[in-house]
Amino acid sequence: MSFTENSVTNKGVAAMDGNVESISFQKEQTEDVKTPSAVVLNGKVSTTDLSETPAAEDQETHPASNAEPPAEPLPSPEPEAGATEELQPEEPKATVLTKTSLATILAPADQLWSTRRDKAVRLRMEGSGPGSETPITIHQLFLETVEKCEDHPALISKENGQVVTLTWRQYYEQCRAAAKSFLKLGLKRYHGVGILGFNSPEWFIADIGCILAGGLGAGIYTTNSPEACQYVAANCEANVLVVENQKQLQKILQVKDHLPHLKAIVQYKGELQQKAPNLYTWAEFMRLGEDVPNEQLDAVISSLRANECCTLIYTSGTTGTPKGVMLSHDNMTWTATTAAKLVSKSGDEEVLVSYLPLSHVAAQMIDIWVCMSLGGTTYFADPDALKGTLANTLKEARPTFFMGVPRVWEKMQEKMKAMGAKASPMRKRVADWAKSIGLQYNYSAMNGENLVPWGFMLANNLVFKKVRAALGLDRCKLCFTGAAPITKDTLEYFMSLNIPVMELYGMSESSGPHTVSIDEYRITSCGKVMPGCKTKLENPDADGNGEICFWGRHVFMGYLNMPDKTTEALDEDGWLHSGDLGRHDENDFLYITGRIKELIITAGGENIPPVPIEDALKAEVPFLSNTMLLGDKLKFLSMLLTLKCVVDDNGDPTDELTAEALEFCRQNGIAATKVSEIVANKEPAVYKAIQEGIERVNARSTSNAQKVQKWVILERDFSITGGELGPTMKLRRPIVVKMYQDRIDEIYAAAAAKQ
Repeated sequence: MSFTENSVTNKGVAAMDGNVESISFQKEQTEDVKTPSAVVLNGKVSTTDLSETPAAEDQETHPASNAEPPAEPLPSPEPEAGATEELQPEEPKATVLTKTSLATILAPADQLWSTRRDKAVRLRMEGSGPGSETPITIHQLFLETVEKCEDHPALISKENGQVVTLTWRQYYEQCRAAAKSFLKLGLKRYHGVGILGFNSPEWFIADIGCILAGGLGAGIYTTNSPEACQYVAANCEANVLVVENQKQLQKILQVKDHLPHLKAIVQYKGELQQKAPNLYTWAEFMRLGEDVPNEQLDAVISSLRANECCTLIYTSGTTGTPKGVMLSHDNMTWTATTAAKLVSKSGDEEVLVSYLPLSHVAAQMIDIWVCMSLGGTTYFADPDALKGTLANTLKEARPTFFMGVPRVWEKMQEKMKAMGAKASPMRKRVADWAKSIGLQYNYSAMNGENLVPWGFMLANNLVFKKVRAALGLDRCKLCFTGAAPITKDTLEYFMSLNIPVMELYGMSESSGPHTVSIDEYRITSCGKVMPGCKTKLENPDADGNGEICFWGRHVFMGYLNMPDKTTEALDEDGWLHSGDLGRHDENDFLYITGRIKELIITAGGENIPPVPIEDALKAEVPFLSNTMLLGDKLKFLSMLLTLKCVVDDNGDPTDELTAEALEFCRQNGIAATKVSEIVANKEPAVYKAIQEGIERVNARSTSNAQKVQKWVILERDFSITGGELGPTMKLRRPIVVKMYQDRIDEIYAAAAAKQ
């Protein structure tokens, strides 16, 4: 791939008098882009090119290639004019486009935050050590990987049952082709490309291609309604929407007349079932830009700045209107390279499976950007991964690290327990013995003792290795969980199988991770802060619990077009306020103790975090699926409960009880096999088991206000499609309250009538 090194000089695009469309995408104008007036580092002007960092630092963070540096450095500005003279274009020089031929230049910026798509921000650079690494763009990170791993497999997917592999070089070329097609379609600088569909190579290529073309990648949840899709597309002023199939296309067609910025729609799977102007198949889209010159695309790429926005992550809107989290090139590249150093020393030997929603920051950061930093290989799961086929993909890919939201680990636990219930008495005894050894060993390892109990090697050969192989995790060095709370019961279950699951903690506004558990961990802790980042606890109470605040280069730019919300999240010193409550132990491990917005404040004024009580009840009563504590501004605590049931192929809960729930029924002489039968008959043994479990939880409470007094079993379990759970299976509390307000009113009305 060639780059006209001296024919394009560029100006920091954020300094273009606020005109977001001042870079033209027309071929004849690409020669007229100018050089930056100065490098701006944390708001301080410097005439030193940021690529000229000390050799040791540069080698540590982003090793330079062996290519010769540019013969002529970018000129410094005239002090009195504040701008450079325009360079005359020369004949194109066919030079290999490498990192060293791209200067690292930041756009002028004087603030740590912005809510405008075209305004750059200061970076939270450290003076030395972690956090001081040279800022780079997405394109520069991509090039580094292509230079190191060009023939290594990058993306592996299946088309009609056939395995399709893209190498890193092919992946890069396809992203460039997509970028040219976006330019051809008229994608304007800082305008969005909305992507609505399940994980696939096309999703990755559309996202990166859009960024290379100067746009903003914006994932849209596949579970969104047409109206929710419209909101995201309108908010990011999307010029192009990329959809997976006819189902997602129909949503956009319903609302396209309300999207004045929309110029084209691309469908990346299946045949088009209708013809319409500006509606393209993926193959047609990828051919659109064939006549766009390399020089035109390279001019846009060379104008990208590490401290400008490249990606929008939309919050799920659980507590109100979705917010567009603006993430810069540096947010993505710095976080990815920092995380990559923590999880791997071997780089291109790493393999992962992409299946969690890419519109969520955790999946996007790990699947696209961390894997890019590693030069690893991404396998794509089938769209019905969370309905059961994920296990097949894991066994085919055999990932070297794996991220699962808590519900994924819980589902695995439920299935393995159900299989164990059918085993012979001898197999059960062996499994129980092995799990006791596994738990003992992993607690010892966690505490740094590394005492190997007698029988561990035998248990490993008889049970642990077979379980790992059956799950497809036999090569997995690190298993992670995040995005929602996970119970201690689930963590201990996997520890007992010699599969310790490490917790991560972060948010969209921190580009994903903030604390990590890797080299060392503590059960129920989210680990320690990432290198180069800082944590402070605001207004701690007597027990050390305070609001968790973040600092680092992973902290977002701001919420798109929402200055009020941005100043709520970022204080005047630039610290990100998470809204989560936490404490540190004596070894600086962080423990999440609640969420400020989730705190239940009873009518008596007592603050009660709901998750510990909910998790405690699930541990006491294993056949419960979901538990939700109620009591905000009310006289006492109550709970909504659901029973574990079989999920159908669409991910919807059925009326059939799971094997674990059926086993409880069998042991207690209950003939019922359906949730509706349990609820209709108020099955005495089930209701007694729940009540006794609640009494055991209440006995451990620190005050009467924290005791659960009433509860009700709902006829249907919570689900994503039902609306009670978000895309990562996190409980959407305000929505659940609205959905079941009548049942909640009944609980408290009945209690009031008895008084």
